Amino acid sequence: MKSRNPVWTSRWHGTTFRVRYQETDQMGVVYHANYLSWFESGRTEMFRELGFAYRSLENMGVFLPVTTADLQFKSPARYDDLVAVYARLTTFGALRVVYEYEIRRLAGTETGEPGASALAGLSAPADPGQLPGELLVTGSTSHVWLNTDWKPVRLDRVLPELFLAITMALRKEGGAV
Repeated sequence: MKSRNPVWTSRWHGTTFRVRYQETDQMGVVYHANYLSWFESGRTEMFRELGFAYRSLENMGVFLPVTTADLQFKSPARYDDLVAVYARLTTFGALRVVYEYEIRRLAGTETGEPGASALAGLSAPADPGQLPGELLVTGSTSHVWLNTDWKPVRLDRVLPELFLAITMALRKEGGAV
């Protein structure tokens, strides 16, 4: 049986920021739940780079809540590290969406170093082995399209123009398999 959710290998979209003191725990490392917030930042910025904003989706009457989350911790991030959150879509369908993430520590970007804060809006090749920085966390999240009554909907039926626009944006960047 053929899957109704096409698999995509879109390019990685990245955003950078410094780890704030409040994001660390008593052990001096980033508290594990904060990585999920960083995943959210990565996916919303990726969607924005594709030409869409989550707020506009909600204004159109659809939500995209997380239904599952998976994280693998490789090495901890620490206060004041400059990190990059990379996100890409691996599945985009009428009912569900799956994102993949990598969080990496960027080397040579100490506080006050010229250009260290000018790394926002990173984009990268599809091969994760080519992403810059030390790998800290990998993971994925699955999402389901819902209406304002929190009932599952098929995006291609309730907002076919949006479904087509997102599909075309992904194809334009070379993501269709």
